[in-house]
Amino acid sequence: PRADDEDSDYQQEPYKESYKEQRRRVHTQAEQKRRDAIKKGYDDLQAIVPTCQQQDFSIGSQKLSRAIVLQKTIDYIQFLHKEKKKQEEEVSILRKDVMALKIMKVNYEQIVKAHQDNPNEGKDQVSDQIKFNVFQGIMDLLFQSFNASISVGSFQELSACVFSWIEEHCKPQTLRDIVIGVLHQVKSQLY
Repeated sequence: PRADDEDSDYQQEPYKESYKEQRRRVHTQAEQKRRDAIKKGYDDLQAIVPTCQQQDFSIGSQKLSRAIVLQKTIDYIQFLHKEKKKQEEEVSILRKDVMALKIMKVNYEQIVKAHQDNPNEGKDQVSDQIKFNVFQGIMDLLFQSFNASISVGSFQELSACVFSWIEEHCKPQTLRDIVIGVLHQVKSQLY
């Protein structure tokens, strides 16, 4: 029995060491996986971010440091945010333009329809071209102020801006001044 005890002690001791070694080995593998994942992440960033791909010929084909990769990634993300904001502003301006053009189209269609319904009315007074020039001059001036004042981020914002624009730019005196200015301009073009 004593020999069995010695054997069992002998077997337990190596088992404890192998358990510790196994834990150390598992920990080392986990740490290596973590490092590999981080390295892969930096490599992926360097491959994705255009400014990380630009080669500096003085350095040659050396790999960029992690700090440089992170900084170039931050710079690129900030650049993308600025570009997105610019594009959103451009879309907003284009929406305003489309809205104004739709309004102008409806007005022009109404003028054409009215003319088609009464083709002889007022023919001897003012030519269609002069009427169009007056209308276009008035609409252009109104559109410029409309375009500068209106925001179409949401329907609520649009409504508030339209009412504000009407209150500010469509007052009788303002419209009178616009019409008089356009009439003077058309008159000077005719004579």
